[in-house]
Amino acid sequence: MTPAPLAARLRDPRGPLFFPVTAYGPGGALDLDAYRTHVRQGVEAGAAAVFAACGTGEFHALLPEEFEACVRAAVEAADGRVPVVAGAGYGTALAVRYARLAEAAGADGLLAMPPYLVLAGQEGLLRHYREVAAATALPVIVYQRDNAVFTPQTVVALARTEGVIGLKDGLGDLDLMQRVVSAVRTEVPGDFLYFNGLPTAEQTQLAYRALGITLYSSAVFCFAPEIALAFHRALRTGDLPLAQRLLDGFYGPFADLRAQGRGYAVSLVKAGVRLRGLDVGEVRPPLHEPADDHVKQLARLVERGQALLEGDA
Repeated sequence: MTPAPLAARLRDPRGPLFFPVTAYGPGGALDLDAYRTHVRQGVEAGAAAVFAACGTGEFHALLPEEFEACVRAAVEAADGRVPVVAGAGYGTALAVRYARLAEAAGADGLLAMPPYLVLAGQEGLLRHYREVAAATALPVIVYQRDNAVFTPQTVVALARTEGVIGLKDGLGDLDLMQRVVSAVRTEVPGDFLYFNGLPTAEQTQLAYRALGITLYSSAVFCFAPEIALAFHRALRTGDLPLAQRLLDGFYGPFADLRAQGRGYAVSLVKAGVRLRGLDVGEVRPPLHEPADDHVKQLARLVERGQALLEGDA
């Protein structure tokens, strides 16, 4: 666990937020050595934080003991250089259990994912996240997407909840996000954090920045950190021409390729990590591996992205 408060360390990141894939060996068991290497490489490449065992890390496929082992390994690999945030999800009782496992493993915070399947009302969702936040001393980022979509007043209530420090948006409704940001800014003193959590978040980050939301997750950082870092730096420095070249020449085509298969937001990213030389194994069911031709297209895309950077230099 790192010493400084999580919110302070995330407020002005110098690099992308890193969501590592979870490594498996040939028999499908966890490969913690490969996982530590993956996390360590990401931290050394310039990640601002590690979000371990979350969506890209196949949280849904991990047993509780595997989850704890992954979080502990990420904490070891990060070695205090950047904060480690762990996923927590399913129903309230299980989410609380995962939260406590993450705390025991040394995590700095939690990403509270949507409850499993149920279409709950605002009152029930608020109660769920308040119970997760009360279960540990870890600060909590609430993940809005799918069956966990909040009204502005519910986010105000979350922002007033002890331990809840931010909202990650995986929905992409910018009108709703503007109303959320305005309501929290008006009614809750202090700095509440917001994150763009859409797949290939770089695609929409210029729009999110217009709302004042500068934090975003980067799946591309897993397998092409040089491209992700260059885009992040372009946003920070106002280099709009470089950001647009990367959007047009790399991120847009990557998003199109990702859309070719269900689950590619995870399995295609994992294939990308393997392409760059680290064997992290295949995805676990119910996800499936991308088609060979799609992996070849990904390899060509990475080469194109690197060429765009070389041309800029």
